[in-house]
Amino acid sequence: MSEDRSKRTTADKLLLAAIDLMAEKGYAATTTKEIAAEAGVNEVTLFRHYGTKEKLVAAAFARFHYADAMTKLFGESLQGSLHEDLLLISRTYHKIMNSNRKLFMIIQRGTSHLPDEVYQEARRHPKHLRMLLANYLTGMAERGLVIPPGKQEIQARAYLEMNHGVFRNHLEEAELADFIEESVRIFARALTP
Repeated sequence: MSEDRSKRTTADKLLLAAIDLMAEKGYAATTTKEIAAEAGVNEVTLFRHYGTKEKLVAAAFARFHYADAMTKLFGESLQGSLHEDLLLISRTYHKIMNSNRKLFMIIQRGTSHLPDEVYQEARRHPKHLRMLLANYLTGMAERGLVIPPGKQEIQARAYLEMNHGVFRNHLEEAELADFIEESVRIFARALTP
């Protein structure tokens, strides 16, 4: 989210302003007027683009979270080498999660105030990633490259929960790199027949 502000669309400026303000103040305490002012537009423009504050923040989760990027990664970049693929998945996951840390601050701060539509959009991403990883592991098992099929959903959940736990602990870059290397080594070794 650190791209040049002058090249952003009005819609993206509104999304980023909402994320910044809501991460700082919380969902309920942030007004549409403040979001519009932060984005450098008037409030009518915000309503024209998104209709409501709820739809604006749901759009932020849809736009800046990881489901689309991870779908592309699984579709285009994985090579069929468990160790190398898991490294790429973890590195990409942490890169996206860390660049979008403010989105998670909104969820943590707004537990009782966020509309259900926002929670649904936020939950869509981990479910989607778990499905992608489970399907990948199933395909690898069918090719005889990982232990026999049957527990891929649980394996995918374990792998992603491990990575999410580390994300929540805010490791320094070097510590994170070491964690990814070691956890992938252990996980790939455990799944290799």
